[in-house]
Amino acid sequence: MFRHLTLLVLLIFISSCATPHVVSVIGPNDNRLSCNELDNEIAIAAKFKRDAKAEKSYGTSTNVAAILFWLPGVVATQMNANEAIKAADDRINHLNRIRAKKDC
Repeated sequence: MFRHLTLLVLLIFISSCATPHVVSVIGPNDNRLSCNELDNEIAIAAKFKRDAKAEKSYGTSTNVAAILFWLPGVVATQMNANEAIKAADDRINHLNRIRAKKDC
């Protein structure tokens, strides 16, 4: 029983390390969005990028806990944050290309 509980706690801890959300670069309805909707989507992607950059800081509670208890968690969070930043940049570029095509 103790072994199962330990494994469960460890699994929850490991899965909580990589916190930044990685956005989808291309949405199914991106080409149908109006200029205002495109601007809103760009703002949302920019917010995800800011959040991911903030998660890269070693001062966050997730990273401090990972440094103290499980060092590979820091690496996982950093890798996930880099992936989230790149995905947000790619999404912003994709939406800006659509804006250019629509002459927004």
